[in-house]
Formats: sequence, C-alpha cells, structure tokens
Amino acid sequence: MKLVRGAWRILVGIKDALVLVAMLLFFGLLFGALAAKPNTGAIKDGALVLKLDGPIVEQPSPGDPFAALGGGGSTPEYRLRDVVRALDKAAKDDRVKTVVLDLDSFAGGYPAALTEVGDALRRVRDGSDGKGGKPVLAYATAYTDGGYRLAANASEIWMSPMGGTLFMGPGGSQLYYKGLIDKLGVNAHVYRVGKYKSFVEPYTRTEASPEAKEEVVKLYQVLFQQWQEVVTKARPKAKFQPFLATPGAVITAAQGNIAEANLKAGIVDKLGTRLDFGKRVAQLAGTPSGKAPGTFNTIKLATYVAANPLPTAGAKIGVLTIAGDIIDGKSKAGSVGGDTVAKLVLEGLAKKDLKALVVRVDSPGGSALASEDMRRAIIEAKAQKLPIVVSMGNLAASGGYWVSTVGDVIFAEPTTITGSIGIFGIIPTFENTLKKIGLTSDGVRTTPLSGQPDIYGGTTPETDTIFQAGIENGYRQFITRVANARKMTPERVNEIGQGRVWDGGTARQLGLVDRFGGLQDAIDEAAKRAGLKPADVHAEYLEKKPGAFAMMLQQILSSGRDDDDASAGDAFTRMAADRRAVFARALGDVKRIGTGAAIQARCLECDGIGGTAPRPGDAKLLDLVLARFAL
Repeated sequence: MKLVRGAWRILVGIKDALVLVAMLLFFGLLFGALAAKPNTGAIKDGALVLKLDGPIVEQPSPGDPFAALGGGGSTPEYRLRDVVRALDKAAKDDRVKTVVLDLDSFAGGYPAALTEVGDALRRVRDGSDGKGGKPVLAYATAYTDGGYRLAANASEIWMSPMGGTLFMGPGGSQLYYKGLIDKLGVNAHVYRVGKYKSFVEPYTRTEASPEAKEEVVKLYQVLFQQWQEVVTKARPKAKFQPFLATPGAVITAAQGNIAEANLKAGIVDKLGTRLDFGKRVAQLAGTPSGKAPGTFNTIKLATYVAANPLPTAGAKIGVLTIAGDIIDGKSKAGSVGGDTVAKLVLEGLAKKDLKALVVRVDSPGGSALASEDMRRAIIEAKAQKLPIVVSMGNLAASGGYWVSTVGDVIFAEPTTITGSIGIFGIIPTFENTLKKIGLTSDGVRTTPLSGQPDIYGGTTPETDTIFQAGIENGYRQFITRVANARKMTPERVNEIGQGRVWDGGTARQLGLVDRFGGLQDAIDEAAKRAGLKPADVHAEYLEKKPGAFAMMLQQILSSGRDDDDASAGDAFTRMAADRRAVFARALGDVKRIGTGAAIQARCLECDGIGGTAPRPGDAKLLDLVLARFAL
C-alpha cells in the first residue's frame, strides 16, 4: 500500500506541476500580448519607420504562430492598404516629421502594389498641393529592383559604402521536370485547352515552347518598360540605363566599386553606414534622451496603422478580397478557399446591410471548381440588386479572371497582370516507376472506368477521352462567361484567350477590363451605382478574422522581432537569395500540382514577377530538400 500511496502522490505532484506550468504559460502569454499590443495613445513626434522586411501583399497570410515559437517563423507580410493608408495619414500628421524606408530585407511585391506605394510616398514627399511635403529617406545595403522602385520616390536615397545595387529586370530560368519525370518513370497525363496555356509545359517538355516564350517576352518587355518609366519619373536625373545595358563595363570602369558607381550615376544620394543614416534621420525627427548616437524618435508602422483605423461612418460598401492561390474547400495560409469565400459573401449579404459589393481580385488562379463556386456566391449579390464592381490588384489571371466576370464594371491598373483564359488538368500515374523496382499491378474491372484514374496501372484511353472532353467543356464555359460579361462573341474571346497573359493596359484595349483605377476608385464607383455619394460610404471588408489566441501569439512574436536585424547583404547576396526563392517556389509548384485540384485555371507567367519571397510553406519545403543533401 505504501508503494501505491507513493505512486499516487507522484502522479498528483506531476498533475499539479503541469497545471502550474500551464497557468504560468497562459499568464505569461497574456502579459506578453498586453505588452506587445500597440499603444496608439503614445505616438509622439518622430519618424514613421517602414521597416519592410518582407513582401507587400494584398492580404497577409495568417502564418503559423506555433511554428514561429519553435524557431520556424515565416517572413512577415505587409498589407498594401495598411501601408498606403499610413503614408497618406502621415502626409498630413504634424507628429510625423519624416518617413524612413528601411529596405534592407525587402522581399518585393508585384508591380501594381509597388506603384501604389510609390505614389503614396511621392504624396508625402511633394505634399498634396505639390508645393513641398515631408522628407522621405530610404536606406539599404543593396536595393532590389522592387526596392529601388520604392526608394526612387524618396527625398534622399542612402546606401552602405560596402554595398551596391545592380538591376536584374524581369526574367530568368524556369525549371522543367520532363527529363526527371521520364527517368523516374512517372507518366504525367496532361489535359489542356489553350495554345499559350504554359503552366503544364514544365511537366511535358524539357524547355519552353516557342508560343510560351513569345508571350512571356511580350509581357516582360511591357513590365520592364513600365519599371523604367516609373523610376525615370520619380528620379529623372538618375543615369541607370548603363546599369541595365552594360553593367559589366560600368562596374569594371569603377574598378569593382559598385557603390561609388551608383553614387556617381545619381542612383543613390549618400553612401553611409546605418550610424550615419541614423544621425541624419535624428536631425529631422529628434533623438530620445539618453540614447546612443544614431538613434532617433521612432513611430512604428504597426502602431501607426492601429492608431488610424479604417473609417466606419456612412453606408456600407462590402469589399470581398480574393487573394492568393484558389483552392477547393477552406482557405489555408497564402490561399483562398472556395468554401471560405462563399461563406463570407453569403454571411455579409445576410448580416451587413450592404449597399454594393466590390470584389478585389489578386490571384494567379487555381482550382476551376473553387473559382466557379465563388462566382456563383457573388451572383447572390446581383440577385439582391446590389451593384458589383471588380477591382483587379496585382493579378487577376486565369481563375482570378474567371471570378472577375461577375462584375458590372472592372477596374485594373496598367501594371495588373490578367487574362490567361485557359484551363488544364494533370494526373500523374506511376506504372513505369513501379516496374523499375519490380512492382506490377493487376485487377478486374466491371466498367471502362473501374479504378480510374489508376495511379498504379495508368489511365485507359476511355479515361483520357473523358478527361480531355471535360477540360474542353470547362474552357467553353470559361469563354462563354467572358463573352457574356464583356459583350463579345465566343470566337473573339477564344482569339484573345488560349491562355495568353496580358498587362492591364493591353487588357483594357482588348476589352477585358473597363477602366484604370485602384481599390478606392472601385469603391467610389460602387457607391455611385448604388445612388450614394462616395463621401457618405465606408468599406466593409468581408474577411475571416483570426482567432484571439492566434492574434495574441502574433503580437508577441512581431513585437519580439529585432528592429536592428543584420542587413540582407550586398548586391551579390541579394541576387543569390532571389534565386534561392525561385527554387523554393518551383518546389512549391510541384507540391501544389501533386496535391491540388485536378482541373485548374492557373497562370505560370505570374510567378517570379512579384518579388523574392516564396509562398508560405515553400521555404520550409526547400529547407527539407536541402537538408537531404547536407553533408
């Protein structure tokens, strides 16, 4: 009995210890969350600091706070509308003495988003009346193309004397898996419609088709020209053309000193360390008492955004955001689930007393089924006589355009990437792979479709015929929806479709979009179509709210991020990091093909344009792959 009583006391002691640990953890997290919560009432005179150590996106991924607690935190993402709102507020806020752009670890963004942020920076710099605003200072060890697109709008561009900026322009290599697939014996059954629908080519070819290259060249030339025009407009005296045409000769002439070459060409204004830069900002924003040299009064972006919430007065214009890869079912990090979005729409219509609906699309596409599910849910707003306005952000391609056909009017930016009207399906089977290791399969069938598609034994001709017919039917539905929405004939849609990808300017000429403008222009138009004045409405965002516990953890983790992190490195380091991110995206695409919807409307050309950060989960997948080859 003594042994039993002793064991019982040990168990009770363990239980009490676990309860105590759980309570300490809970109250510790609660205290941390309260301490991390932005103190909106404590904003004092200083510099509004935009430390953009991640990409600018339409809708940030919720991330995995538990992974972050374990040391596997994801790259932070910055919501486009929050950044723009903060800058526009700062332009008129006397407490904000200057705006600081810290772009050392900037992971980019799509051209449309960067243009919008750049315009907001210029409004701060020049003032609303064009007669002078507030100084905007930028700093980086080395600027990426996207980072310089923002920095060009600054009053002063600073760079480390040990750094240097080289411009890469859009383009680069794309992985093609056909050779590997053949060696492994994998049989990739591809069903497609669209001469230019290139998303399946990495699985069926060892190189890009002439048609695919033709379209990519056209798109990249337009985007590159737009980049040059934007930079030239923001910084007309900078001589960056030699860095684009003959960078080797320029750097050789400077004896390899890229930073000095950048300074001489007017690409940057000052070379200095972070200490030098901090002292310059302190002259404008002031220095906290008792702090080290180079420290200045700081207003953090998160605190400033929290202190300037979205307006809530007036009638409600619903804003539904469709951002990320379109997937079946519920949304996951970095994606938009058909069921999740449909639920948001229907709940918004039932409970929000909406006067109109704006559909903000920022997606390269994905599941054709989920795209149609979302489109049908949005049609419910039409059934309630609500005006529907579509606002295209960075991307509205393939499945993203499928959803956009529901709009009464479509807004886009000249740099929006859209079109890609096409559809495909991929089903891998492994009969040849199994034969290589001595495995075979056999069975009985009662119909031509029994056990199909058979990943062990391959597909039958009957199955291939049915799948291809289904894909062709899906394409007919796609072009019919576009034809009806855009008042075109199906023949005309097919002519400009076939998987072609267009920039926003060309898309407007073709009639795929109606007007140029951003989200606010779309909200104003929706208000007018509802018989309201734009000044008398506010945007009601139909979004899935993160849980309270997840928000608490995110606040703690974000507050713990070091504002003085080491730099992202010089030009060569940044270029290498970009290529690593491209590889991570490629691995992610393989995974998405293997685990995603069988029938997809998706854009290949859209990848690689919107910055360097891989999608959520891709970087982790790359780390796992590289770990296999580690010595």
